[in-house]
Amino acid sequence: MKPVIFLGLAVLLLGACTTGKHTSKTSASLIQSSKDSTEYEVVILDQEFEHWYLTQYTPAKDHLNDYYRTKNLLAIANWNDYYLTGKYSRLIELYINYHPDTDYGIEVNRRLYWYFTWFSEKYRIRLFGVPSSAASGTL
Repeated sequence: MKPVIFLGLAVLLLGACTTGKHTSKTSASLIQSSKDSTEYEVVILDQEFEHWYLTQYTPAKDHLNDYYRTKNLLAIANWNDYYLTGKYSRLIELYINYHPDTDYGIEVNRRLYWYFTWFSEKYRIRLFGVPSSAASGTL
């Protein structure tokens, strides 16, 4: 049995605080499993995301893998910027090590894109645009 290799994006733990006393934890991981070929899988352990994803995603809203890769590169760049600057540190707890030259496949890229979309909507954090700190010239 070949070992399962965790990438830098292997464990993406997000501590998510909502208003009031309720605290929820979100975690996602990108797992590389070695078989005859390399396969990647995104595992998101948040029932709220799973429910939202099932109600939001339809094949009619689907895009090509390049679209998802492009959007994910932008979201990950902003995510990592927030992580490195400590902004949203209660929500963004880990750096994402996503390699643009690695082909993660459409399923992984699609799931990451929808996770970032959900995260952006839920916490009103801009991941797909220019961060407010960059727009104001404070980077």
